[in-house]
Amino acid sequence: MRKILVALMAGAMSLAAAQAAMAADKVTLQLKWVAQGQFGGYYVAKDKGFYKEEGLDVTIKPGGPDIAPEQVIAGGGADVIVDWMGGALVAREKGVPLTNIAQPYQKSGLQMICPKDGPVKTEADFKGRTLGVWFFGNEYPFFAWMNKLGLKTDGGKDGVTVLKQSFDVQPLIQKQADCISVMTYNEYWQAIDAGFKPDQLTVFNFSAMGNDLLEDGLYVMDTKLKDPKFKETMVKFVRASMKGWKYAIANPGEAAEIVMDNGGQDENHQKRMMGEVAKLVGTATGKLDTATYDRTVKALLDQKIITKKPEGAYTSEITDAALK
Repeated sequence: MRKILVALMAGAMSLAAAQAAMAADKVTLQLKWVAQGQFGGYYVAKDKGFYKEEGLDVTIKPGGPDIAPEQVIAGGGADVIVDWMGGALVAREKGVPLTNIAQPYQKSGLQMICPKDGPVKTEADFKGRTLGVWFFGNEYPFFAWMNKLGLKTDGGKDGVTVLKQSFDVQPLIQKQADCISVMTYNEYWQAIDAGFKPDQLTVFNFSAMGNDLLEDGLYVMDTKLKDPKFKETMVKFVRASMKGWKYAIANPGEAAEIVMDNGGQDENHQKRMMGEVAKLVGTATGKLDTATYDRTVKALLDQKIITKKPEGAYTSEITDAALK
């Protein structure tokens, strides 16, 4: 009899667990790039059960060189995406109504590095040089910077030649470019690992120069925000995500291990990345700084990357509710 009772209890518990899982609201997050410390907060939130505590069943989809988050969400493949503001606003103007609901990254991690034994020491040395630039929506901060400097990017003698850069530091190693794009948390350290010493590099940091555009925000389709149920789900998602970021910042080693469990490469690199990313996320409130938003919009308008000032491209309602 006791075995029967135990079996019945186990069955009841399994049924309850299954019902709870079925009741959880499903959310699909599309990342901008592959699994790495850059997205550590989301992986931690899932691993530590923060999403589950909010009644969410979150699927995290890694990105890659052939994956455009704007296209994924437009096609219904995600509920929320991680994207840079430049790419999101361009997509919005083209008919994909993306709205920023939270801004985990408070600072930009974009830099351009040049060997000090090369021809570029200052911005005045750019003219006539070849600069490595990422595309697929990552190029907008660079073009806005060149526009600010008054430099053409068509390869003429009075401007710069743009090299469509691979997502590594090979163009610098192979001397295909005088300077290349790197992120503070990723490719910069690949350059160091490749043999460059910090004092051998001239670094142009977009944030330090005041040329930073917003990176790694959370975006949804504004049409879905009209649904109160979806809006409530996004409040829970943002609250759990920022809890994940706070945990990741406080525990970078453990966060790096969680990223490794989800497909990250090179644990030491992931640990170093978590430390660098923490500098960009700051206090992990997720609130959008409107001054940086306005600067991002102005830079895109000045370069004619977008043609009109966007309306409704962000909302503070989600983070305000998540922080209560």
